[in-house]
Amino acid sequence: MSFLKPKDIIEEGDTVILYLSVNSMHAIEATPTIVNKKGETIEYIFQTSYGALKVRNLIGVAYGSRVELSKGWAYVLQPNPELWTQTLPHRTQIIYTPDISMILFQLEVRPGSLIVESGTGSGSLSHYFLRAIKPSGHLHTFDFHEARVQQARDEFQRHGLGTCVSVYHRDVCQLGFGNELEGKADAVFLDLPAPHLCVPFAAKTLKERGGRFCSFSPCIEQSQRCCIALQENGFTEIRSLEILQMEHIVKTKTIPVLDLEFLKHKVADENNADTSTDKAGNLKTPKELKKLLTSSVPPTIPGHTGYLTFATLPPAFVR
Repeated sequence: MSFLKPKDIIEEGDTVILYLSVNSMHAIEATPTIVNKKGETIEYIFQTSYGALKVRNLIGVAYGSRVELSKGWAYVLQPNPELWTQTLPHRTQIIYTPDISMILFQLEVRPGSLIVESGTGSGSLSHYFLRAIKPSGHLHTFDFHEARVQQARDEFQRHGLGTCVSVYHRDVCQLGFGNELEGKADAVFLDLPAPHLCVPFAAKTLKERGGRFCSFSPCIEQSQRCCIALQENGFTEIRSLEILQMEHIVKTKTIPVLDLEFLKHKVADENNADTSTDKAGNLKTPKELKKLLTSSVPPTIPGHTGYLTFATLPPAFVR
């Protein structure tokens, strides 16, 4: 299975996205059998809100096909980072597409980039990094939790990304990123409880010509401490952003429009025979109904996710 290039046919072992609706998708592995909790090998039957699916029937089917369920149907899609973010197994809280899009843009991630990331977590952002840096770039990702490191390493291998990523078990706030990466990175990304402790190590890891830095923090106090550490370590262009995705409501409204010219002439000639008033004594004027395409903000605003702190390390300050 590969996230790096399109495929036509589902093969055994592939990760497949079972699409029921825009709000209902599942990531499943295309294998004929699974091992149950009792250690027994049984046929893999996946249950959905539209009935059961015999997963063995997916092998050999073209991606994008419609498949029958016992009570309906679904589409089978090849996974990409966007679909994987919506369906991945959560080992930690994850970063979602609105924040990820700004991270990739601000870090100037492109093919051939060498990116350093900590922590790996559930690998949501990692998959976006890997797609952006292919085919010649490399991702070095760190996590302090040993079990999560092994889970992420196995997941990248299953997705065909093993040659593009190195996963490390290390507390980078205490030990840094290692001498082997010193002066090698184009960009550093941190998703840590105390990112300010890792800023000096990030400065040493960026290339001699400088590079970009980003930290994701749910609390403003974390972002403030990170900004102070960035200033102390020679970073410039420091700023924090909050990304709130808001969908505007677009619809057609019918609006009555007064004929002001008619009103002007009636006021000028009160004796005009056509002048008439309603029961309240107000002057009646003809109205024209117009259909207009309007846009309005939703009644509720999306909730807070986190603060993104960006900075640049100029070449002159690289250690």
